[in-house]
Amino acid sequence: MEANFVVVINHEEQYSIWPAGREIPAGWREAGVEGGKSECLEHIAQVWSDLRPISVRR
Repeated sequence: MEANFVVVINHEEQYSIWPAGREIPAGWREAGVEGGKSECLEHIAQVWSDLRPISVRR
């Protein structure tokens, strides 16, 4: 059985995954996607096309 994760995003619009059911670390918030590790990483690959922090992109 594959563990569930949530996709999280920080104020710089950088993405990561976090184990579902655990408290999200300070500075991060849920991005609305939960599932297996591969599913979450696939979502991140689709939505995070510019890996630079937002402060650098501006």
